[in-house]
Amino acid sequence: MNETLRVITERFSCRDFADRRRPEDEDIKQIAEAAVKAPSGMNRQLWRVIVIKNKALIDEMDREGMGVLKEMPDKSLFERIKSRGGRLFYNAPVMIVLAVKRADPPGAELIDLGIAAQNIVLAATSLGLSSLHCGLIGFVFAGEKGGYYKKLLGFHEGYECGMSVLLGYAKCPVAPHEPDFKKISYID
Repeated sequence: MNETLRVITERFSCRDFADRRRPEDEDIKQIAEAAVKAPSGMNRQLWRVIVIKNKALIDEMDREGMGVLKEMPDKSLFERIKSRGGRLFYNAPVMIVLAVKRADPPGAELIDLGIAAQNIVLAATSLGLSSLHCGLIGFVFAGEKGGYYKKLLGFHEGYECGMSVLLGYAKCPVAPHEPDFKKISYID
């Protein structure tokens, strides 16, 4: 198996990061650069890559997002996160927030965002780091302090939170999900 296929096979979603063990700055830089090397429709590159290495800020955003979740009428997601330790961001020491600007016509920017996020997690895995695609970041920006966080993180005009990717080292690495090869069809 070649190196790229090995990395794809070994990547897993980490939901239990080792406490306070932050990746090296050079690794973080390479991962962020992998994001902006992603292809995009018509090369519009409608994303911004915001790297947060400040653990106290990540924890503050975690509390804000949990507060928003707690106030929602449907408590099922809040209860699920509580059952997994009560942390939206699973104690990750680094978060990459992907801000996105809507395309005209809208929609293609979300595909581009997904490709950039996948570049991040594959680059992280190739460097021996654990990661998690994390859409839960949206709850931080859905609350009354959403504008505050957009300003604090330096969102450019017209950009919204697309998603985040959490980075660090797994407390206890887990096996990747079991692929369902029956979902593949071949047509000759």
